[in-house]
Amino acid sequence: MTSLRHTTFRFTLLPTATQEQTLWRHAGAARFAFNQALRLVKDALEAKRRGEDVFVPWTGFDQINSINKWKRSAAAGLGEDGKPGLAWRGEVLQQVFEEAAVDLGRALANFSARRTNGSRGAGFPKFKKRSDARQAFRIRNKTSGGRSAVEVGDAGSPRSIRLPKLGLLAVREDTRKLRRMIARGRAKILFATISHETGGRWTVSLNLEAAALHPANRHEVVANPIGIDRGLQTFAVLADGMGREVERIEAPRPLRRALPKLRRLSRDLSRKKKGSRNRHRARLRLSKFHQRIGNVRRAFVHRVSSRLAKTHSHLVVETLSTAGLMQTRMARSLADSSWAKFADALTYKLQWRGGALQRANRFYPSTRRCSACSEVGEAIPLSERTFRCRFCGHEADRDTNAAACLAQYPGVQWPPVAAKQAETKNVCREESAGAWARPTRGTVLVEAERASARRPRRAVLAA
Repeated sequence: MTSLRHTTFRFTLLPTATQEQTLWRHAGAARFAFNQALRLVKDALEAKRRGEDVFVPWTGFDQINSINKWKRSAAAGLGEDGKPGLAWRGEVLQQVFEEAAVDLGRALANFSARRTNGSRGAGFPKFKKRSDARQAFRIRNKTSGGRSAVEVGDAGSPRSIRLPKLGLLAVREDTRKLRRMIARGRAKILFATISHETGGRWTVSLNLEAAALHPANRHEVVANPIGIDRGLQTFAVLADGMGREVERIEAPRPLRRALPKLRRLSRDLSRKKKGSRNRHRARLRLSKFHQRIGNVRRAFVHRVSSRLAKTHSHLVVETLSTAGLMQTRMARSLADSSWAKFADALTYKLQWRGGALQRANRFYPSTRRCSACSEVGEAIPLSERTFRCRFCGHEADRDTNAAACLAQYPGVQWPPVAAKQAETKNVCREESAGAWARPTRGTVLVEAERASARRPRRAVLAA
């Protein structure tokens, strides 16, 4: 039982015109700091490739030191008073530069881990463009003189959030629940992330370190596993180990329902002249509609996962290769169902309540296995919705039988696939049993030099 948990509260900001300009200035400063820190890394790698003995900032701590040193040097320009340094650095919060440097350090760490865990992983970081980059910045909640830098609510305006350098910003949603948690000492704000949504709204996400849920809201014992079979026709089917269907959940399918209007808005955008004001307005209408579709999908996933985490203590889901399924003709329906987000939400919500979410083996044949006699039959096409066992004659709904087999998974002796396929090769043509050796820092820097070096164009010789 953990005494602390991490959660997030998200609110929609209602800034004034002056506050919105300040928000844009901070978002631009975060993007500028990330690009400048990345430029310093690439310059150091270029110098190292030429044989010079230079230090390459790689970790988040190194990135903070390098960006702070640069913005106070003559390389950043001269201020209004003639002193060297970035002229406008006092107009934005200092933490914006530091948190952007931390993000770059995390991106470089992910690039280094690409060879550590033997997977493809993330590539070398790229510069952020204003046109397509996410406009956001992060603020740490520092405490000075017993007062937090980020405060929720005010005596005169409870629906508000106070941020350093930005002042008091009004929010649309009610903050009563969060204010009570903070007042009772059950929550502490760690970070505040302010971002600009595609629909034109500004939102703030408060990352909290909160106390564990009350024992009355937690499960006493973890028992009676319930299987969850996810599908496209039906979002999820729940059944117990005896084959009894517990619940059948239908998905809202917001993208499928919104396709006619989405096509019309996309057609209107394509017919507008590029660079015109009408095209900007059409793009804004399309972005808002896309955001609404995502909001409906996220609200459904969180509502269903919260209810299941409250009513069941032990759930079993199948492990699916969603990345592989997204390459098939079912990609649009799969994305509209949010299978992966649903499983992730169930995982941490059950942990909060003392429950457990078990993921069945990826090669566990829940669709082909009979829940009555445990025999495994042949593959069943998707068009056939009734399961018929050729061994015992058991008949049941296809999804219900699969959910019942998942509920029986904790007691099934299923052989581990990793041991059985230890001699096979993975998609990278490497032995799946033996992971790559952990590279040294020098090896990572060599790969970074190759990724960041400017490659000349290939010369074509005339015949």
